[in-house]
Amino acid sequence: MDPRTGGHRVRVTDEAASTDVDAVVRAAHAARSALAGRPTRAAFLRACAARLEAAGEAIVAAADAETALGETRLQGELGRTCTQLRAFADAVDAGAFLDAIINHPDPTITPPVPDLRRYKIPLGVVAVYAASNFPLAFSVPGGDTASALAAGCPVVVKAHPDHPETSEIVLTVLRRAAADCGLPDAVVSVVHGFQAGLDLIRHPLIAAAGFTGSVRGGRALFDAAAARPVPIPFHGELGSLNPVVVTRGAAADRATDIGEGLAASATLGVGQFCVKPGLVLVPSGDAGDRLVSALAGKLAAAEPGVLLDHRMRDNFLRGVAERLALPGVTAPVVAGPEGEHAVKPGLLTVSADAVASGSAHEALLEECFGPVTVIARYDDDAQIEAVLAAAPGSLTATLHVSPEEAAGQGAGGALLARLTELAGRLVVNGWPTGVAVAAAQHHGGPYPATTSTSTSVGITAIERWLRPVAYQGAPDALLPPELQESNPLRIPRLVDGKRES
Repeated sequence: MDPRTGGHRVRVTDEAASTDVDAVVRAAHAARSALAGRPTRAAFLRACAARLEAAGEAIVAAADAETALGETRLQGELGRTCTQLRAFADAVDAGAFLDAIINHPDPTITPPVPDLRRYKIPLGVVAVYAASNFPLAFSVPGGDTASALAAGCPVVVKAHPDHPETSEIVLTVLRRAAADCGLPDAVVSVVHGFQAGLDLIRHPLIAAAGFTGSVRGGRALFDAAAARPVPIPFHGELGSLNPVVVTRGAAADRATDIGEGLAASATLGVGQFCVKPGLVLVPSGDAGDRLVSALAGKLAAAEPGVLLDHRMRDNFLRGVAERLALPGVTAPVVAGPEGEHAVKPGLLTVSADAVASGSAHEALLEECFGPVTVIARYDDDAQIEAVLAAAPGSLTATLHVSPEEAAGQGAGGALLARLTELAGRLVVNGWPTGVAVAAAQHHGGPYPATTSTSTSVGITAIERWLRPVAYQGAPDALLPPELQESNPLRIPRLVDGKRES
């Protein structure tokens, strides 16, 4: 579909039947041994990045036609995707992700310690459920796929229905990269269709799953993964409010800058980022008024945008209307339709007491996917705490403080500690939109942000697709090379409590 017109573009493929899903998963399972060698995996990941870059023009054109995200944004996303693939290749080469630990025998300890050697092995075939809002970075070639391949797990992607053509183009590119490295096609596959997604999570040869999408869809798959005769890990990113607290000192210091920065963050990608700030606590009084005024001015001047599909557009408009109908909620800038296909960004304001009051206003504590944010005005710290006590788990939480508070004076430290209870990434004097691909990154948070404690961005995302195994008393010649005494592969290891040089 073309989200800019609502019309059909092209017929891409057929939805997968149950027999198709079964065949794809069995082929992936049979291909596991092809990914056993770390040098081969690293070369494959780098070949994927190179092939994606070479096909970039066609990929970006298809993705833009299907998502309306714009060529500039998509070119950046393609670059991010390739950076991520190469980062995982480097991690595979280094081998630190294996967490190799060796304890030599020690009969003097009670109880005695035998020869123990531990590292991590791949789980098996991973099912990946692609996201709508990132047709590359969280889709067929995205972080779940890259990290699973890095771990040595073949991948079957359930393509998102918003970008099937992009998914098929990328699959062809990745399989060409596989051929470059002498790997079978089955190391990465794609299936389409709602039923295919259910068949995939229930297949007995699927060992784990990664998901990015809605709370409703993710929870249904999470429950299905747990209900299997043999339950499997399900790493889901479901929904996130991403609360922001602006202290009185911060508002007094730079109200206009914060308001304008919030407008840019809340409208980035037409408000369709998983880390869009959805609820912002702003102090009452003149400084808070200036902040809201600056935000409203930027939103009123912002260009309308097209959402990823018309279903999301309808849900966005319905969600804004429901929230605006709540007692005490006003809209200084009304988010609404622009013609038949686009939407205008907007702003809702309400008192902090109303947000914390209970079920009557619980919709304000839920993600509204699209270009709208809620400003909750507070009078004192007790109202901040009441709102945070009612807030759900999020991917991010943001704190804006004054220079004095940043230096450790005042309540900044206490507020940051309180926000740490709610989110996986804490942002100070910045905005959460933009998730760097870095070793220290964490993209996850308490439920409903995610269903596990893992990250889906950054090198440690590989940990989701591995399990530890320990060998006790095994002869050196029978051990995996990573655990042999001579360390022939020269990977980092912890030996008797000390890092091996």
